[in-house]
Amino acid sequence: MDGYQGMISGAFREMTYSDVDNIIYRGGTILGTARSDEFKTAEGRKKAAKQLKKYHIDGLIVIGGDGTFTGATLLSKELDIPVIGIPGTIDNDIAGTDHTIGYDTALNTVVEAVDKIRDTAGSHHRVFFIEVMGRNAGFIALNAALASGAEAVLIPEEITDIKKLVQEIREQNKGKRSSIIIVAEGDDGGGALEIMEKVQPHLKAYELRYSVLGHIQRGGAPSAFDRILATRMGALGVELLQNGSRDLMIGANGDILITHSIEFGIQQTPSLDLTKLSLLKQLLTKG
Repeated sequence: MDGYQGMISGAFREMTYSDVDNIIYRGGTILGTARSDEFKTAEGRKKAAKQLKKYHIDGLIVIGGDGTFTGATLLSKELDIPVIGIPGTIDNDIAGTDHTIGYDTALNTVVEAVDKIRDTAGSHHRVFFIEVMGRNAGFIALNAALASGAEAVLIPEEITDIKKLVQEIREQNKGKRSSIIIVAEGDDGGGALEIMEKVQPHLKAYELRYSVLGHIQRGGAPSAFDRILATRMGALGVELLQNGSRDLMIGANGDILITHSIEFGIQQTPSLDLTKLSLLKQLLTKG
């Protein structure tokens, strides 16, 4: 229970089929999770390994992102514990896989929220700046912008030009009842509020509003895509350990599951398809 911190404290319990029956529709994790500063130390990892031995656990399947994978790699190298990594993060910011578990669900949640905000924006002739998660990667922001027909998107992968943004808003807003600007939380220009405050002096004739979707993106019933992906990755993870494989992460290449070293997922930077950004701008220009 509670990730690496539970491993150190010995918070283990054997799970049976009845423990996992009918959990596929639930978001989050039934095991719980927790940050563990102690596990970041060699001594903490030794405590964790001692607990694993005590409970006769000879391999681990870890689900998470960069921090989870880093901890698993250290545990394997230092204490010879076989690990398999499954990418689970809504930001989709793990290299070696097209999709991480949770990303598709979060993306659909964002698009649904933007659709609802669009109703309000259209009714009141407003320009809305909507902040979505994505501290270091703009996957959610860019794809949500495409899927919701947003007028602009600001992502960490591109430097934000406030003057250019103001010009785009003026041009796109002509004859329209509303404009939606998607802002990734990690954008260099700031979050939705900061961006709105920067453009406000240049758009005094416009009614501007902002909204931060926050942790609503992390909850809710998982999408069918995520349910299938998680089921397939989990089953493969067990098979890999049973076959003697270790220190691998599972990824998805289209509809095919693949494997890389866990270190590959940590050390490489996932690349965002910026042709989608060009497509969004092209559609708006022609519109």
